[in-house]
Amino acid sequence: MSQEQFASAADTAAEVSSAVERRLADLGLTLPEVAAPVAAYVPAVVTGSTVYTSGQLPFVSGQLPATGKVGAEVSAEAAKKYAEVCIVNALAAVKAQIGDLDRVTQIVKVVGFVASDPQFTGQPGVINGASELLGKIFGEAGTHARSAVGVAVLPLDAPVEVELIADFA
Repeated sequence: MSQEQFASAADTAAEVSSAVERRLADLGLTLPEVAAPVAAYVPAVVTGSTVYTSGQLPFVSGQLPATGKVGAEVSAEAAKKYAEVCIVNALAAVKAQIGDLDRVTQIVKVVGFVASDPQFTGQPGVINGASELLGKIFGEAGTHARSAVGVAVLPLDAPVEVELIADFA
């Protein structure tokens, strides 16, 4: 991390009141605006004390950083980073519903979809990007059940899509 990036992350951490968002800032990450749906759905729904997100693509500033299949046009290492972006986007959708990520008491489940070359079998490693980041952010409360599924194609030819279920108080 360059000194400018470090200073920017430190400035962001000082401006954020949520402990979860401070941990994100410490990792050099910030929550984006919630991505507008690309079809007839909403980014997240609350029922009781559980929030369910729709599948989140790895949009950065409104753009996909890559398209194609993992194991062909997209490397597994890059896809793992995109899974991190997806989970940050999912957390933005959660925050939009519950107001403060400090209210999250448990990440219940992560479902990850990986657009895969037919010979690619490393889907769990790709979705580890999302799971490992949740552990860094939420600690024990970030431990979750998970599915990592290889698919032929995802919306907009995205390489990765992740959805999240979380309990909150």
